[in-house]
Amino acid sequence: MTSSNIHLLEQGVNLLTQLDDQIYSSAVAGVSTVGIGSHLRHCLDFYDNFLRGIEVGKVDYDLRERNELIEKDRAAAMAKIRETADCLNRICVAGDNELLVKLEGEQVQSESAWSRSSIKRELQFLLSHTVHHYALINVLLRLQGFQPSAGFGVAPSTLKFWQAQA
Repeated sequence: MTSSNIHLLEQGVNLLTQLDDQIYSSAVAGVSTVGIGSHLRHCLDFYDNFLRGIEVGKVDYDLRERNELIEKDRAAAMAKIRETADCLNRICVAGDNELLVKLEGEQVQSESAWSRSSIKRELQFLLSHTVHHYALINVLLRLQGFQPSAGFGVAPSTLKFWQAQA
């Protein structure tokens, strides 16, 4: 599961090497209020919260840093992606590795705001969450006349299906 997430993050680095800062940081007028960088930063914030959370056994995805530099500067974003991938590479997923995860958007800090999960399940969630945002990035890029690679923003299961059909 970690390798799938790392592979997905590497797709982000590959994409960023092809863009300029203007396309990366600008919103598409009339379509979105945020740019590609905001979507990417959002994904990286979720990975950060996960990585911090596994150290204490509790993940709260609402406690995002929202670092605007990552939204605007491709070099900063690429550095953060590489740092995140390195951290993911060091995770040991063995057994259940139980975690508590706070319900996103839940304002009350009661026991009912937390659900039982595991490192493996959260890695599955992060993969799905990132693919979803990559798909949004794909659309925003196409609206700006940039064509990402055919597999960018496509779920791994869909890519496997396409390969089987070819």
